[in-house]
Amino acid sequence: MSEMATTGEGETGAIGPGRLVLVVGPSGAGKDTLLRLAQAACSDDPDVVFPRRIVTRASSADEDNIAVSPDEFGRACEHGDFAVHWDAHGHSYALPLEINDDIRAGRTIVVNVSRTVIAALRRAYANVVVVAITAPPDVLAQRLAARARKSDGDIAERLSRSVDDVSAQADVNILNAGSADYHSRQLVRVIRNEGWQLVAGNNGESVE
Repeated sequence: MSEMATTGEGETGAIGPGRLVLVVGPSGAGKDTLLRLAQAACSDDPDVVFPRRIVTRASSADEDNIAVSPDEFGRACEHGDFAVHWDAHGHSYALPLEINDDIRAGRTIVVNVSRTVIAALRRAYANVVVVAITAPPDVLAQRLAARARKSDGDIAERLSRSVDDVSAQADVNILNAGSADYHSRQLVRVIRNEGWQLVAGNNGESVE
């Protein structure tokens, strides 16, 4: 597995005043499920944007990404079409450059990214909140086995990645082992900047 992060060129200073909410976590943690529920909950708010990622993998029920070939991805990189891009698990991923315009306009961007880009994005953007979505190892294994997506690669290898390392880089930790609706509401509180410090301060358990 190879992972590399490269932010878009030509930016001076941290981009703001909008917020960048980065969702990270191991495969099988349920990030896509919580993101879909959160997107539905925020669908009436034009100031919250869930951009589609560009990926060298076909879109699926798990993610509605923009599928491109490796050659197309490489050309887009050369043209500076991405805000950030990285490689992971044999595929290339990117966020569209347009998110910078949304953030400059004060909107909140919510994206699922690799933990390897967190440091670069914290430097590039003025207001970054990192949400780590995790689950117990046995739950991760069950979810990956049930998904059975070829592009996931070796399940044992993916489960060997450190959940603790992801959580250590986060501002908010959500242990997604219960109701998806409940945990998606925790995520929505972070997205809307509504008392999410309580979520972080209580180790991922929301304070009602």
